[in-house]
Amino acid sequence: MAASPQREVGEGRRRGITGCCSRSPAAPGSRGRAPPPPPPSSSSLPFQDPTLTAPPPARTLLLQTARPAMLAPALSLPAPSAAAATPTLLPVSSSSCAPGIAVPPLAARPISRRAGCAPALRTAAASSPFAVPRAVPEGGPASPLLAVPVPDDEDADAAMDGGDGGEQTGLATRPAAAVVAPPRPPPERDFAGTPYVPVYVMLPLGVVTVKGEVAEADELVAQLRVLKAAGVDGVMVDCWWGNVEAHRPQEYNWAGYKRLFHIIRDLKLKLQVVMSFHECGGNVGDDVSIPLPEWVIEIGKSNPDIYFTDREGRRNTECLSWGIDKERVLQGRTAVEVYFDFMRSFRVEFDEYFEDGIISEIEVGLGACGELRYPSYAANHGWKYPGIGEFQCYDRYLQKNLRRAAEARGHAMWAKSPDNAGHYNSEPNNTGFFCDGGDYDSYYGRFFLNWYAQVLLDHADRVLMLARLAFEGSAIAVKVSGIHWWYKTASHAAELTAGFYNPCNRDGYAPIAQVLKKHGAALNFTCVELRTMDQHEVYPEALADPEGLVWQVLNAAWDAGIQVASENALPCYDRDGFNKTLENAKPRNDPDGRHLFGFTYLRLCSTLFEGPNLPEFERFVKRMHGEAVHDLRA
Repeated sequence: MAASPQREVGEGRRRGITGCCSRSPAAPGSRGRAPPPPPPSSSSLPFQDPTLTAPPPARTLLLQTARPAMLAPALSLPAPSAAAATPTLLPVSSSSCAPGIAVPPLAARPISRRAGCAPALRTAAASSPFAVPRAVPEGGPASPLLAVPVPDDEDADAAMDGGDGGEQTGLATRPAAAVVAPPRPPPERDFAGTPYVPVYVMLPLGVVTVKGEVAEADELVAQLRVLKAAGVDGVMVDCWWGNVEAHRPQEYNWAGYKRLFHIIRDLKLKLQVVMSFHECGGNVGDDVSIPLPEWVIEIGKSNPDIYFTDREGRRNTECLSWGIDKERVLQGRTAVEVYFDFMRSFRVEFDEYFEDGIISEIEVGLGACGELRYPSYAANHGWKYPGIGEFQCYDRYLQKNLRRAAEARGHAMWAKSPDNAGHYNSEPNNTGFFCDGGDYDSYYGRFFLNWYAQVLLDHADRVLMLARLAFEGSAIAVKVSGIHWWYKTASHAAELTAGFYNPCNRDGYAPIAQVLKKHGAALNFTCVELRTMDQHEVYPEALADPEGLVWQVLNAAWDAGIQVASENALPCYDRDGFNKTLENAKPRNDPDGRHLFGFTYLRLCSTLFEGPNLPEFERFVKRMHGEAVHDLRA
């Protein structure tokens, strides 16, 4: 299992302002600072300070609000009429908003003709899931807008510096400001007496080697004893298809996992076991290389269409294409038959661990990274965060499936994949398919995306039906990835290429929850520790919203009546990250008392035992268990 690709953030982020009319306060004693001008009267419009020199021509930033009629009262201005020929012009300082003008709500859409403003403008827009950057038409805006002059970068920098020798340049010089202490962090919520949520810890990906041995067994035992003393309920282990059925079909070697499970049972820990039908080594966080079985790789050399394929014809060998779920291309077996035989062998081999309750859950791998998704953002194909990824449906089996679907719909010309969907590292608005008002919402686009998502749902349905047969009476779960980048755009492009048909006008996670409910499976979701504001500060152009995504997915699962577990997407050692996880695990004032039924921590490593990390983690475990801690932040 791999960590979220968030860590692949590229270098060299573009510089941008943090808002349309605010800058960081200058430090006291800065050279060349002119005394502050007297504040203009709030009763006179436009707000002009006679002490200021005439500003150079400024470009215009256009803010279009989601509710134009509500903006005018906040500004103490009459609402714009339909007959208005030009937008209202409000000259303002580059350093701060003029007194009397209410700061526009963050739901306002920043629009600029200047490419250099794009990062900052998207940052200002990011708080609304419907705020999508748009280009301004050459003829000017076509609807009532609030137009605010924005200085060029050179003018803004001059205004901030105050010019050489104290000379006043640009729009205005900033007055010296006192250093403001950072805001105090919010008080911590007391989780004493709240429901008990079990905590598991993922073991290293290569804890069982290709040779069937437990890697660094003595060190592992020592670490597990510390985790047991910290209150951890159990551990999660990946059972790799490529390790167990490595050489010949239906010849399984479980020796290494028997040794590992024996260690875990002796320490009185429980087990979550992942049926990992994907390779390890091609994703962010993969520190070992475990390919698919050798005999599968040999089949792929003569028939590469058993793998997912992108528009350029590149094969992704991480997992098998869902197009061969019912094709007998694996030495006389279909893909789902291969998965079933593997799961049945595991169930028979470890029967005693099921009977004793040591194995508490089986997580069934359904795609890339063991998650239910297409391998749409593969790092080994050049993807970098926050690229939208690419559709993975160009192998001949999925293309045949697409042709049948188009003919059944009565539109044979739709038997093709989009040719204007960009590439792995495109942004949505730079493509014809995902841009606002793009082809994704056309008749053809809706047909294609519905087919693409239905292939994912059908694959989950087939494999979970057989998993229920193999593990009858045991808890099973499915992991769904948290693709939170581009969530605040209309198309949700990164989710679409991964198979989640979840644009702003459609719930793409409710159908997944219904499939899981059909088979009694729980949903395991990632990124519960991420905070939206942190994502905006680190990479504002991604228009990410992990908090909004977590809220949507958890509620889709709870509304379907299935259990929900979660895990962190990135390594987490700090109290703020743990607190965010706790808030999602046990929502405040939920009228139905809903909460997570389990949490799995990513991942066991030496860093967890360094400095304050272990005490913080132990404190987190106690709070997940509903125990009291005595150092809550007031």
